[in-house]
Amino acid sequence: MNSMTAVPDSAAAHDFARRLDFTTLQLFVAVGETGSIGRAAAREALAASAVSKRLSELEALAGVPLLLRHARGVALTPAGQSLLRHAQEALFGLEKMQAALGEYASGARGPVRVHASISAVVQFLPDDLGRFVRENADVKIELQEHLSADVVRAVQEGAADVGICNASALPPAPGRAAPLQSRPYRQDRLLLAVPQGHPLAGRDEVAFADTLAFDHVGLQAGSSISQAMQQAARRAGRPVRLRVRVTGLAAMCRMIDNGLGVGLMPGRAFALLRGVGQGRLLGVPLADAWALRQIALIARDFDSLPAPARALVAHLAADAPPA
Repeated sequence: MNSMTAVPDSAAAHDFARRLDFTTLQLFVAVGETGSIGRAAAREALAASAVSKRLSELEALAGVPLLLRHARGVALTPAGQSLLRHAQEALFGLEKMQAALGEYASGARGPVRVHASISAVVQFLPDDLGRFVRENADVKIELQEHLSADVVRAVQEGAADVGICNASALPPAPGRAAPLQSRPYRQDRLLLAVPQGHPLAGRDEVAFADTLAFDHVGLQAGSSISQAMQQAARRAGRPVRLRVRVTGLAAMCRMIDNGLGVGLMPGRAFALLRGVGQGRLLGVPLADAWALRQIALIARDFDSLPAPARALVAHLAADAPPA
């Protein structure tokens, strides 16, 4: 039995890629495009002997003839023609990569992946991002709306460059899967949305415990508002009479308007939604201290973000209130 072990094709391919250098590839492309070692050498400002030596090394590495030499120059073999196409694509891709990295380094342009909570998307980001893109036309914002807990997870896992979420969703530092940094962004205050004529509609403010006698329209179970409601209900020793859950604040307003209960939502979001057709509802400020919420900007490391993302963070944090 032959004790020698054949080298797998994948290993041979890896060795070829490891030993191949882009200078040799560029010289081969020049020869293939000009049909002459001399003309290729002149184009690349090298001696013809140096180009010829590189090509011989490339053929030895490839293991097949790539060029047919004749009196008028060189011609490519079928293997050489195939390599030429792939080499041109590889060099073109390298040029694109270099150009893209140059743009990132200069801060001229680039995408920024942002994951944000429902409250931030409805209340603040349309205005803030609108101003930013008008001043930074070459920066592309890729915005996704998620629950605050999912925003934190996306930043930890690298799926988002910047997160915007309720600060209460940030776990304590020792329990974090990946270290996170945070900066203040905005504050909001929760209020109780009620239909006109509701028993709580005439109050100047209302304690959350007083709302537990009525049916509620709630957001998803994982939302920061829903979690805060459940914690407050446990402290009051009474359950939340949750009649229906919805995935958005506009849907919550419609459910409340149609008599399905009352609901907690951020005050600015309520004011904006009333301006687009929810005018029959009334908002009663929530008296509880936890109704004032901090919205934070989060990242793995703000200083190591690409230039477009750093510019966006600076823009969003510029008008942040004190925490």
